[in-house]
Amino acid sequence: MNFKKILNEGVTITSSGTTGAPKEIFRTPENLKASIEVAIDAQKLTSKSRVLTVTRMTHAGGLLTQSLPAYTLGAELSIQQFNPYTFLNEFKNYTHTFLTPAHMQALVNTKGFKDCNLAGKFVLGGSDPVDWDLIYKFVYHGATVMPNWGMSEIGPITINTTFNDLAQVLHYKYILKGAHILGDNTYCDTKIVNNELYVKGPTCHVEGWCRTGDLVDKIDDIFVYRGRKK
Repeated sequence: MNFKKILNEGVTITSSGTTGAPKEIFRTPENLKASIEVAIDAQKLTSKSRVLTVTRMTHAGGLLTQSLPAYTLGAELSIQQFNPYTFLNEFKNYTHTFLTPAHMQALVNTKGFKDCNLAGKFVLGGSDPVDWDLIYKFVYHGATVMPNWGMSEIGPITINTTFNDLAQVLHYKYILKGAHILGDNTYCDTKIVNNELYVKGPTCHVEGWCRTGDLVDKIDDIFVYRGRKK
């Protein structure tokens, strides 16, 4: 993949379809620059980070969350097809990865997960809401986990919370009454209109407010997910 060309000319990515019919979104060079800056800051990526990408590069998760930021920093980057039976061994050589909840559950289901050591590993979760059980299990094994809300239209590093302590996981789960978390760290402007989340900012592909179609509310200033607008 020609990352230099993407940075200079922009790129069209495809939505996953989890929030409706898949669609193509063009991200300009200016938009990519803003998104990369947020991704680097939120995930504490540096030139010494080692990124393992196992999600599709045609989607925001694969391309924009860690791969382009790693390239920009000159960090080590490996792009592979996800295999739950070999991933944990391969990940020993890396510091950061992005996984969907389905990927995370597939890893939990492997024999090697119960004895794995994820200390020093950063796992970004997204594309679908990440269940508390998955957050807990990955943090239990030493990982720093960031369940993240984003879209093909914005970010995708947009609203999140970073978890690295089991007591912290249980505290958030308790105060949110088990609801799916979006987070309390925001990297864009937000507002809630008739329970629907609106977002805007330099990481958004349109100017002005963007309707997300996601129904949310706030508990103790933490965004929680209530479903999709029908």
